[in-house]
Amino acid sequence: MKKKIFFTVIVFFTALSAVFSQQSISGTVKDVTGASIPGVAIIQKGSSIGTMTDLDGRYSIKVTSANSVLQFSFLGMKMQEEPVNGRSTIDVMLESENIGLDEVVVTALGIQRDKKTLTYSSQQVSSEEMMKSKDINFMNALSGKTAGLEIKKSSSGAGGSTKTVLRGSKSLSGDSDPLYVIDGIPMINHKGSQPGMWGGWDQGDGISQINPEDIESISILKGSNAAVLYGSQGANGVIVINTKKGKDGKTDISFSSTTMFENVLVTPELQFDYGSVGGEKESWSTTKGDYQKNYVDDFFQTGQNLINNLSINGGNAKTTVYFSYGNTSSTGIIDNNKYQKNNLTFKQSTKLFDDKVKITSNIMLSSERTNNRNTVGYYLNPLTGLYMFPRDRDFASYKENYQVFNEARNMNLQNWFVVDHMQSNPYWIINKEPSVDLAKRIISSVAVEYDITKKLKFQVRGNYDLAVKSYEQKHAASSNITNVSQNGRWNYLKFQDESIYSDGILTYQDKFGNFSLNAVLGASYQSYVLGDGVSVDNGTVNLLYPNEFYFQNLATTTQVLSTYGGKNIKEGVFGNAQIGYKEMLFIDLSGRNDWASTLYGTGNQSYFYPAIGLTGIISEMVNLPDFVSFSKVRASYTTVANEVPFNRIFPENTINASGGVNKNTVKPFTNLKPEMLRSLEIGTDWRFFEGRLGFDFTYYNINSQDQFLTLTAPSGSGYTLYYINAGEIVNKGVELTVEAEPVKTNNFSWKTALNFSKNENEIVTLIADNPDYKVNYGTSEGYAAYIVKGGSFGDLYGYKFRTNEQGQIILDEKTGRPLKTATQEYLGNMEPDWSLGWNNSLSYNNFSLSFLINSKFGGKVVSQTEAILDGAGVSKRTADSRDLGYVEINGIKGTTPVTQIDPKLYYTSIGGRIGILEPYVYDRTNIRLSQLAFTYDFDMKKLDWPIKAASVSLVGQNLFFIYKNAPFDPELAMSTSIASQSLDNFNLPSTRTYGFNLKITF
Repeated sequence: MKKKIFFTVIVFFTALSAVFSQQSISGTVKDVTGASIPGVAIIQKGSSIGTMTDLDGRYSIKVTSANSVLQFSFLGMKMQEEPVNGRSTIDVMLESENIGLDEVVVTALGIQRDKKTLTYSSQQVSSEEMMKSKDINFMNALSGKTAGLEIKKSSSGAGGSTKTVLRGSKSLSGDSDPLYVIDGIPMINHKGSQPGMWGGWDQGDGISQINPEDIESISILKGSNAAVLYGSQGANGVIVINTKKGKDGKTDISFSSTTMFENVLVTPELQFDYGSVGGEKESWSTTKGDYQKNYVDDFFQTGQNLINNLSINGGNAKTTVYFSYGNTSSTGIIDNNKYQKNNLTFKQSTKLFDDKVKITSNIMLSSERTNNRNTVGYYLNPLTGLYMFPRDRDFASYKENYQVFNEARNMNLQNWFVVDHMQSNPYWIINKEPSVDLAKRIISSVAVEYDITKKLKFQVRGNYDLAVKSYEQKHAASSNITNVSQNGRWNYLKFQDESIYSDGILTYQDKFGNFSLNAVLGASYQSYVLGDGVSVDNGTVNLLYPNEFYFQNLATTTQVLSTYGGKNIKEGVFGNAQIGYKEMLFIDLSGRNDWASTLYGTGNQSYFYPAIGLTGIISEMVNLPDFVSFSKVRASYTTVANEVPFNRIFPENTINASGGVNKNTVKPFTNLKPEMLRSLEIGTDWRFFEGRLGFDFTYYNINSQDQFLTLTAPSGSGYTLYYINAGEIVNKGVELTVEAEPVKTNNFSWKTALNFSKNENEIVTLIADNPDYKVNYGTSEGYAAYIVKGGSFGDLYGYKFRTNEQGQIILDEKTGRPLKTATQEYLGNMEPDWSLGWNNSLSYNNFSLSFLINSKFGGKVVSQTEAILDGAGVSKRTADSRDLGYVEINGIKGTTPVTQIDPKLYYTSIGGRIGILEPYVYDRTNIRLSQLAFTYDFDMKKLDWPIKAASVSLVGQNLFFIYKNAPFDPELAMSTSIASQSLDNFNLPSTRTYGFNLKITF
């Protein structure tokens, strides 16, 4: 009995001692960038005591001894051990284990998820990787660095818009651009007008106004599977921009300065040996002369881009602050083309009430000014007169005297050798037809997070986005009479885009034995108004007084218009739940219901769409060979609805210039339905040799139905047009990313990545009972781009040579001219068959070298520039043919075979504006050195300077082509709208940039 009592006492005091020796420890776990890591496992070494970090990377644990050791582990990170040593607070920074799944990626609505758990394809590009190229529009820097992302750069120069498509075009009534999101909040990326065949200029987009130095990383959510929580806005994928934020600790001050030089990379091959005959405007003489040869090259100058940025960040455990100022100044390759941008950003975050409440606010200000943005097309373009100028004339005299005084009108008028509908004096255009584009923007947001419990958090956010833009061009009297009145022309537009967004999101994270749960429930409201302003353009209607550009100087027949690009109010509720089992099997369920104002009155304004995804981590389920570090498979299926454009249900009447009313003739569409996209995605991800080699493969199939189509109304109905829901478009393709680190030593490493993508687009059907129906995106003279059943987005049509069954070109029996087909025929598709980007990074001690080779294979592009230059006799090929004396041809005239034809007869037949387009269609295939950066990082510890870090880089973009078939840059877009993307019509030449960058951190 005494022994039992003694034993009981010993057990009691031992237990009591253990209780009193327990110690509470708390802290946060972050990665090397300072981002919090949720879901990190913390275990007391040698025991079963453990916990996990919450959504903000925070944890709390009680250990049995002040001398215990804590183990911190997370998939893709190196496990870290921390001796307690009596500490009550232990903050940990985990380093990457380099298996490619180390990051906590930002998904829809700013929600952070472990990359291993995602059921869809997502790629993330860091700020460091993105900023290597130092492109003024940072979106261009992403080309080739992610699979499935197609980017076409505008030919308009600095500040121009970008054409971005993820996994192919999907909508016949929209542009299929992805949604852009800043810190979880959708932004407006409204593009201004785009140039066309007859001129005009790119008015830029919203994304170019963002300061790229403020960006921490970019997440590419490629399909609607990834973006369903954003609703119809995310139907074409989402590009999530995560901005930098203040970090607690010592204040950091960073300054970077970049100087880049820009010059012409590709220009048309011209001839300067043959002039005109009898003073004609074409150069079709057959006798060589000694003419000026350098005036085309001399017209272009070396441009310069200066980019400076200052940022300050710091704070303490309660409040952090980030501030930056950026300035971009650019001069283009054409005189008087200038671009100026200023960015100001302030971001703060404060924790209150025992860190349970966090308030974050952000304000981003930008101001853009562009002088003489470059034009394209036939009219009011300096390049038409420059290229087509007759070689026997003295160009220098027109350059020096682009204007001459006219006594009859008592003013300076244009000096040019001919009055022509297509060409003007280039120096008159750049000096006497100036344009100014202005854009001012404010993006402000505030978010309040409340940690109800360690597992439950509520967040409410609000965002206000306002952009005020104006575009003005003043055409002096005597400009091209086709487009400008004899007293001049004033083209003025001023409008604003306004967006209000708010949401409330409830998140829950917990673990129940072998199961884990991440759940989201929320609601959002968004209202935006686009293009609300005023415009005027007198065109060829005379101003009252020449060269006076004011509203008071407009004729009464010139109408001042109110502009309105559309309004939409959309409300939504959404939910998502991710359930995990033993950290190896995850199911993802999402759903959203939207109410859209553009569908009001149809009975279809409310629409619901779900998504489901499944991920299995094979390497956690079965024992794989040691060389396999990680493997998973995933699949997802989503339905997303896409609302239709503004003002389609009940189109409104308009007021004409004489004060009358233009009655609407479009039939109201009272049973309109939203477009429906159904997306299936299957993929797998593997890593080998401790992450030294890996690949990610994805197959997708996207079916888009209920397109918004226009038809001619029946006679006698009282309407001219009506709308229907019909059509089916399918995009299917594969994406493959291969990453490797072939060499890794103490001093040297080489990392390389291949991004491959292939998309096939098919118009399955348009209107079943109207097989000849087509959607026209750009028909003008010899060029056409339209969509028909069985075709694809990007199909190109034009006139071909008329041939017989033997393939011989049929010549006119009287004139001997090559004949063309009676109608425009299919000439190929302008989208590439497949794309490949090869990205490399090599480092040796303090030196690093990175380069990107970007390539497109297959597809077609077309050049009307080359056709017109041939017709005018100024292309090099026309001179080569005159040197030879003939053009070889496989032709037939009547029954007589013809093998040679007169150069002028041949090129004036096929060239020009409405000739035979077939010879001017080229293979889009091109391979280029897209980016290059050579960097040296100074060892500041050895220098003992008051500087934390410093580096200097030599950088370049678009340096040269390794292979190219087309006579121009196939990836330079005449227009970033849905039409004319692969058309060259006197586009500004492609350029290369090179220079240096200095970055210092104090």
